[in-house]
Order: sequence, then structure tokens, then C-alpha cells
Amino acid sequence: MKKIQEIISAVGASNIEGQQYPTICVEPNQLRKTAEQLKKEGFDVLLNLTGMDYNECFGVIYHLTSTANKNAMLVVKVNTASREDATIPTVSDIWQSANLYEREAYDFFGIQFINHPDLRRLFLRQDWKGFPFRKDYDADPKLNPVPLVNQTVEDMENMPSLRFDKDGKVITDHKGLFDKNEYVVNIGPQHPATHGVLHLRVSLDGEIINKVDPNFGYIHRGIEKMCESKTYPQILQLTERLDYLSGTINRHAFCLCVEKALGLEVPKRAQAVRIIFDELTRIASHLLGWGCMCMDMGSITAFIYGMRDREKIMDIFEETGGGRLMVGYNVIGGLANEVSPKFVDQVKEFIPYMRKMIKEYHILFTNNPIAKGRMENIGFLTKEAAASLGVTGPTGRASGWSCDVRKIEPYAGYDQLNFEEVLRSEGGTFDRYLIRLDEIEQSLRIIEQLIDNLPDDGFKAKTPAIIKLPEGEYYQRVENARGDFGVYINSKGDKNPYRVKFRSPCMTLISALDPLCRNEKIADLIMIGASLDYVIPCADR
Repeated sequence: MKKIQEIISAVGASNIEGQQYPTICVEPNQLRKTAEQLKKEGFDVLLNLTGMDYNECFGVIYHLTSTANKNAMLVVKVNTASREDATIPTVSDIWQSANLYEREAYDFFGIQFINHPDLRRLFLRQDWKGFPFRKDYDADPKLNPVPLVNQTVEDMENMPSLRFDKDGKVITDHKGLFDKNEYVVNIGPQHPATHGVLHLRVSLDGEIINKVDPNFGYIHRGIEKMCESKTYPQILQLTERLDYLSGTINRHAFCLCVEKALGLEVPKRAQAVRIIFDELTRIASHLLGWGCMCMDMGSITAFIYGMRDREKIMDIFEETGGGRLMVGYNVIGGLANEVSPKFVDQVKEFIPYMRKMIKEYHILFTNNPIAKGRMENIGFLTKEAAASLGVTGPTGRASGWSCDVRKIEPYAGYDQLNFEEVLRSEGGTFDRYLIRLDEIEQSLRIIEQLIDNLPDDGFKAKTPAIIKLPEGEYYQRVENARGDFGVYINSKGDKNPYRVKFRSPCMTLISALDPLCRNEKIADLIMIGASLDYVIPCADR
């Protein structure tokens, strides 16, 4: 693959200096040509898409990465001609992940993506007035009344799918995604096996799935918009309420992004303890994911085992951090307080116990012929499809995609540790089941290397009384329990960010439901969804 600077020259785009990643700026009418060239040059993953309001116009920031070149990062920026002409060509046919990303930018900013096949709102109701992430949006309910009547199933069936021409005029307005003769089953939003408040519309031919249409937003809280009125320490509380099973890791990501912007040196002790907490969080999340997946197939015993062993991690968190699910332990500059005197002993007792229990899990469930029969030979996701959809984490690695951020873009000292990135090649439901149990062992290896060698240089660096980030843009990636979690901060030098965008690994996981479930049986839908292990608040945000 060519060097990035050669690629930038090849596409004829202007390079922006002084950025964290190589960054280019293109005009809207050159975007598709540039995107096609970048895809040809190996940038096959659209990792994140961020809508922006620059006051005089709107913009979109694309974070791209390459599976062929050690996941090298490249940023592309596009601005609309004006606020009135808020149009940008779609790239959803080049990168599949852009389908939902562009719908999100349309939903919040009103950016119209020309020739997008299905430009509905993604999180807000279809009858919502205005675009709430615009800086001039007035949230006064008298000016923009919030609809009070609940949407019915019939309303969902009649949702418009919009397409815009270059002048911003609707060129297609057909009602619904499904033909009127199709048999559509509604699963959720209040259904325990959707693992959260998620509504799936499933088109069936007999018991064979034709299409899955996920509908988001039932617990959307506007967290990214809330960040614009919060100080940086206040935002930490919100990060744990995204993927609440990876809350500690998400909070770590935000701390790292702010510390990077401030040029703050975090004590080695704090870095080591942060990693231990991250890996314990990963284990706890995988235990819950494993237990729920087993329960979805009828094994209540496995669920009880997973929850029982997860409680041991919650006890460790409570002893040192004070919280159990949302620990609140990472702060900007390090840790909230010193670890408990019991911390080291608790962790060292847990490691051999967990290794013993993993063997029991395999005896109890993995080798059960009924369980294997439900998981083998269904729900296949190729490496190429995972990359195009932006499906990272254990699900991407189960398809053979090396995408572990701890390896490809190490942070917080992971480059000093000896552990393996677990990869499987088949990309089926059984592979996604196994890989999380394998990753628990790698997390134990990481913790083992740190717990007896904690540095003694303090648990927190000195920080300003009021934290203001220098003007600029900052991006931080971490590997949470479900994949590549990203934090984008745009600062104008104030104590509040101008814009915050969280890259949700779960939204792309849910987008994989449709291609994974097509031509599979309806009885396998829940099992395939459980193998993806998505968390709905992470997607809804």
C-alpha cells in the first residue's frame, strides 16, 4: 500500500497540517471521487462519521482506517456550501457503515446526503420538528413542541424513506421499507431477548428472514448534546452511561483524550491500575454476555454461574472505587483515590478462580451438543463485511479482522504488556461465542503482569482547578468490551467543549443484524443477536 502522503497527492485533496492523524479537506463535489480512490487504496473501513455545525455552514468528518495497512488512520473533512445548501453526496454504497452514520447526521443536523437509499431519522421520531444539534436550534417547547402522542406500529409501517437531489429537494418519498404484501413481525422494543429497548421489524417468508430493520432511539438521552453545556469533569459521569457494561473503559477513554489535549503526564501507578480496572471490566462484561447468550438458549444455570462470578469483580470495584456497575474511579489526571489495602489480594485471589471457572463453562455449555447445534453453521460474517460495516471488537476478530486497539494503537502502557489478540477465522455464531471466553484468559494474563508490580509514583497528577482544553480537535480510541470506542472533542478553548462525538461500537454491531440474519430462520435471530453482545444505551447515546 502507498504511503498516506502519496495517497493524499493522488486524490488531489488539500492536506491540513498539525493534526493528530493525516487529514485532508475536499469539496462536496469531489467527495465521492476521493472516497472511491481511498477505498481502492486500502481504506476499507469508515470507522466514524461526525456531523458538525460551524455556524456559517455544516460539515462532516470521516475517520477512515485500513485493514491492509495495520489499521492506519486517515481523516477526511467536507463542508457544505452554506447553511441553506446543507447537501453532501452519500458514501453509503462505498462503506456500509455510512448508512446509519449518515442517517444520524441527518437526524441531528439536517445534513442531506444525496442519493442515500433510506434517509429516515435514526434516533428521533419521524415527526420531530427541527434538528437539535444545530447551534441555532431553539429547544423552547412553544417553538418546537415535542410530539406527545406515542408512535404506533402503524406509524412505524408508514415511515417515509427520503432521498434528496443536489438542490435539497425530495426526489423519492415512498412509504415504508417493506412491500405491503410482506409479512412483518415486530420484535421489541419491550422484549427481554433484544438485550435492551430495541425495536426490530423483521420481514419473513415463512420462517426465513428476508430483512431486519432496527429502530433506535427509545432511550436516546442526547448525551453528546448535553456535553456541550458540561465541564470536562462533569462529562465523565455521562461516559459511564453509554455502554454501562464498559463504563470504566469509556471513562478511561475520555480521560485520555483530555489528558492528551492538556499534555498531562499521568503517574505510572495510575496507568497500571487503570489497565487492571479496564480488564476486570472486560471480564465482567464478557461474563454477563456469556450468561445472557446461554440463557437465550434456555440455560438458566449458565446465566447464574456468569452472574455469580461477575459479582466477585463488582466486589473488587466497590472496595476500591465505591461503585459497582458505574465505578466512577478514573478522573482526569489519574485515579479518584488510592487503591484499597485489600485490592492486590482480592485481584490475586480472583485470577486462579476465574481460570478454573472457564473450564467449567466449557464443560457445562460449550461442549453441550444441543448448544453447539444452535450455534454452529449460522450467522456468518466475513472479514470484508465486518470491515465495511465497521464491526470491531470480539465480533470483528471472530471474522479474522485484527482490530484490537490495544495492539494497533496502544494506549496507557498496553504496548509494554505481553498478551495475544485472539482471532478466529469462520465468523459464525459459535466463533463469536468462543472468542469472548478466550479473551477472558488474555485479560487475566494482562492483570497478572501488573498486579505484583504496581509503581509507587502516586495515583493522580496535578490538574488545573478549571480545565480548559487548548483550541483544536482531539481523538482517542480505546478497546472496550464491544470494540473500538472513540472520543472526538472539538474545543474552542473554553471550559465546555464545542462538540463531543462518541464512536459507538454497538451501533455498527446492530447494523450487522440484517446481513447476518438474511436467509436464516426466525428461531435463530435472537441467538445471532446475543452473539453480537450489543448494549442499546451505547447505540442510542
